[in-house]
Amino acid sequence: MDGDLVARLRSTYEDLHAHPELSGDEYRTAGIAASWLREQGFDVLEGVGGAGVVGVLSQGDGPTVLLRADMDALPVAEETGLPYASTVDGVMHACGHDMHVTCLLGAAVELAADRDGWRGTLVVVFQPAEELGAGARDMVDDGLYQKVPKPDIVLGQHVAPIPAGTLGLRPGPSFASADTLRVTLFGVGGHGSRPEATVDPVLLAATTTVRLHTVVSREVAGNDTAVLTVGAINAGTKANIIPDKAELLVNVRSYSEQVRGRVLGAIERIVAAEAQAAGAPRPPTVERLEAVPALINDAAATERTQQVLESVVGAGRVVDPGLITGSEDVGILAESADAPIVYWLLGGADPAEFAGAESMEQIVQVVAGLPSNHSPHYHPVPSPTIEIGVNALVTAARHWLDSLPGDVEKPGPGSTS
Repeated sequence: MDGDLVARLRSTYEDLHAHPELSGDEYRTAGIAASWLREQGFDVLEGVGGAGVVGVLSQGDGPTVLLRADMDALPVAEETGLPYASTVDGVMHACGHDMHVTCLLGAAVELAADRDGWRGTLVVVFQPAEELGAGARDMVDDGLYQKVPKPDIVLGQHVAPIPAGTLGLRPGPSFASADTLRVTLFGVGGHGSRPEATVDPVLLAATTTVRLHTVVSREVAGNDTAVLTVGAINAGTKANIIPDKAELLVNVRSYSEQVRGRVLGAIERIVAAEAQAAGAPRPPTVERLEAVPALINDAAATERTQQVLESVVGAGRVVDPGLITGSEDVGILAESADAPIVYWLLGGADPAEFAGAESMEQIVQVVAGLPSNHSPHYHPVPSPTIEIGVNALVTAARHWLDSLPGDVEKPGPGSTS
């Protein structure tokens, strides 16, 4: 990659990191992306599903390949001490979406510069609101695939605290589904000195929380995987007042629809039963705030893509990271187009941190001690992460753009390949 482009990408990355934008408010970032794309000759659409930006570059008949990057930051106060740290109070690119945007900008430049070397249609998507699990669905619902060609394959990457110079990729279930629920428990309020005249929703919230945390250990088989977290309990205003309601925020992660359904059903059952046991004056309510499906990499497409990604980082450096309990809504872009998806982890941790770690077990131990995505201390090293991230997207896209249309096999209905 040209040194001037690397320098420009590094500068853009630092600018994006210093100016993070929360989900749904990514308009500055979107403007930067649109400007870069127009400069490279893409047809550009803005305002898709909110702040979404889409660029289309066609080179005759051939496959359509979609590359995606998410743009939103998190409500996290940065503590990295970087010279280009966030200038926005309480907002930070703690998940690395600034890196995703930077790498996709670089890939767009490289592929546009070599447009005579491939055929087909390249679609690049800069997506808002991934952290809400809503951005991909918002773009689709806003007519994304009425405005641009449906892809034959969707490709993308997520930066992670694995060594820069490695990529993580696995076929089949890769990222967990995510469901966020708001549970409202109703009681009868009163004076703290007379609990017998009340139905205490704080106590009800406590017993419900304890019971909910038995679902995974007692209702999910040992060879299945699920995570259930009660992340917030909100109730009351004063020590001597028993309130009349309490709220729980519950998060569930799983990889199969069967397990997902079992866990969500158990939550409904337990919440209702605990309320009844407490003598609650009315049944609780359970609201679904977020619902992101599991990301399932297409097995055949993943095998082919892994081979070309190894040409970027070297044989043996595209590793299986195991099941990832984090979630990603990019799969909605593939599912809505009835297209396969291949989505990998981009190593962003300083290789110096892994000095002396030779086995996979030792590498895993080092990763466990590093700041993770969503930490106020998390940040990928710009180099070589940017260069490898750009090259990975370009190489994977070129492979599929160079394919014959018949070579890209779309999954059938209900396929989990």
